[in-house]
Amino acid sequence: MNSQSANFLWFLPTNGDGCYLGSSEGARAADLGYLRQIAQAADALGYFGVLLPTSRACEDSWLIAAALAPATERLRYLVAVRPGLMSPTLAARMSATLDRLSQGRLLINVVTGGDPAESRGDGVFLDHDERYVVTREFLDIYRRLLRGEEVTARGQRLQVEGAKLAFMPCQTDGPPIYFGGSSNAGIEVAADFVDKYLTWGEPAAQVAEKLSVAAAAASRKGRTMSFGIRLHVIVRRTNEEAWAAADSLISRLDDKAIAAAQQGFARMDSIGQQRMAALHGGRRDKLEISPNLWAGVGLVRGGAGTALVGDPPTVAARLEEYRALGIDTFILSGYPHLEEAYRFAELVFPLLERSETIGRRGTPAIEGVTLDPFAAGEKRLATA
Repeated sequence: MNSQSANFLWFLPTNGDGCYLGSSEGARAADLGYLRQIAQAADALGYFGVLLPTSRACEDSWLIAAALAPATERLRYLVAVRPGLMSPTLAARMSATLDRLSQGRLLINVVTGGDPAESRGDGVFLDHDERYVVTREFLDIYRRLLRGEEVTARGQRLQVEGAKLAFMPCQTDGPPIYFGGSSNAGIEVAADFVDKYLTWGEPAAQVAEKLSVAAAAASRKGRTMSFGIRLHVIVRRTNEEAWAAADSLISRLDDKAIAAAQQGFARMDSIGQQRMAALHGGRRDKLEISPNLWAGVGLVRGGAGTALVGDPPTVAARLEEYRALGIDTFILSGYPHLEEAYRFAELVFPLLERSETIGRRGTPAIEGVTLDPFAAGEKRLATA
């Protein structure tokens, strides 16, 4: 990669892990011990942070992050807030607390939700655009609270009076906000409130078009955003070995399982999920949708459904193509996640220009004692 460096995050599989999609063969439970292994590996290998997913199929991301943060030193935790499920005041208190407990290592992923059936199970009966109305009002209150304001707001869906935080977050103005939304409503919310706009792994030309639209929307509001992408990776010493590993990953899938998964995705009103499904159409014979970009994961997995497949120089070159579009953050995963965290770091990190400072914010001092985890670590070493 060139001199403009990027951050690389890994993924915590809080709904379970394994070597094969759609199969219990060799499956691993998402217990605390296994998730701790992945987090500590990511920390030691130099990943910027880890993404914790959110859905009814996953362990709660906030509790997992709180349990793992003390077991790591530098690793950030990208944890979801859910407008419509959480009040903005409660979310702000949770965010401030976890940010302080982790010494400024919290990142926030705003998830509006794209599965109406799951939303109804959680008591949320809103259509697509109504959910974004809630998200907009939520973020207005949430961000102002984390900046230290006392907030009174009377929106269409959310109202608060005299809301404020007693304890502020460690990071100035609160943790950075990540968000992905492919619809017009989502992009407009991002343009007003978001620090980092995320996309799933589509072919570079489609990603470029989406980022251009999002950047223009932010510019009209007098704002700028940075950009990130969510991808799986399948890296091996040779291209042949990598493609064999991709084939192995879906080798236990039958047509019935694929059809059932695609029917489930079709009920969703997420534009991003619709774009993912359109890449492969549920067919096994058209999975390499652009050079080294493989859509096999999306046959049965919702959300991010594409993987970069190849040897280390090839995968690094494809990452560079995305970085050239303006992407500075890559949120990656691979099956199984413990071994693949090592494999990607050992094979591809040496080919990348990485930064461990992009996305960090200043942290305040209290009574002359810094809360910056890196400076604090240096001070402990100096006085030991």
